[in-house]
Amino acid sequence: MKKVYIIHENSDWTIHLTKRLDELGVPYEEWHLDSGRLDLSKEPPEGVFYNRMSASSHTRGHRFAPEFAGQVLAWLEAHGRKVFNGTRALQLEVSKVMQYLELNKCGILTPRTIAAVGKEQILEAAVEFIGTPFITKHNRAGKGLGVQLFQSLDGLKNYVNGSAFEEPVDGITLIQEYIQAPESFITRCEFIGGKFVYAVKVDTTEGFQLCPADACQIGDLFCPVGEEKEEKPKFQIIAGFSDPIIKKYEQVLAANHIQIAGIEFIRNAAGEIYTYDINTNTNYNSEAEEKAGKFGMLELAKFLKEELERMTV
Repeated sequence: MKKVYIIHENSDWTIHLTKRLDELGVPYEEWHLDSGRLDLSKEPPEGVFYNRMSASSHTRGHRFAPEFAGQVLAWLEAHGRKVFNGTRALQLEVSKVMQYLELNKCGILTPRTIAAVGKEQILEAAVEFIGTPFITKHNRAGKGLGVQLFQSLDGLKNYVNGSAFEEPVDGITLIQEYIQAPESFITRCEFIGGKFVYAVKVDTTEGFQLCPADACQIGDLFCPVGEEKEEKPKFQIIAGFSDPIIKKYEQVLAANHIQIAGIEFIRNAAGEIYTYDINTNTNYNSEAEEKAGKFGMLELAKFLKEELERMTV
């Protein structure tokens, strides 16, 4: 029997999708790729394959899950299987440098960024930003890993040469101009089947780590959600959001064969949009969705069901 195959490494971020697939009566199987075997002499099963491998897998002890997933996706594609968020999506998931290059191809503004390997090179790159605030982040990140804001080169020196310095898993640190927004929020646009679904306003008062997953809200140490109830919600779906940037985002996704993604941007004081993240392992916030009556995982499950049904006709 043909089914939906979900490629991932974190069940906490996948259970909301499998619940929706169960509701719709869609047959599925999870491929948890923190470890495993791949026999190249065999053909993959028939079905629809959806990759939601995360760049932050190493923070959960799954250091080589993306690398293994890359080989599995290549195997599936070599045999002509229907794969959503395939090898190209994974390449962008684990590299912000590649994300920015693809965004720029479609005329989308990204913050000025210098990629550096080595502490001396990080400090040398930061000289380009003297006089203005700048941030560091990991090239292969997820959930805001390694994001730090600096006002001076001395502050960066203390961080880089101190015990708090976070070594990126791929060795690449990004030094990036800090986009000052008039209000403390960013916007995240969600896409399913390559088409816009909704936009979320995300409060950044507590910092840059902005994971929307429900699992993050119940104790993921790498997410910033506090234990106390906030006076205002961290995530709010924006009713009737519309902007020309959406068409450009859809062009980027189509050009890179990405069907499911969340893309984040920030506006500066002049109202200009700067895009800084394409997340191909997108999660949704249940509280925000309940209030808005929009449900990302349900729409994703419906999309996968329709694609599976096309194969069985």
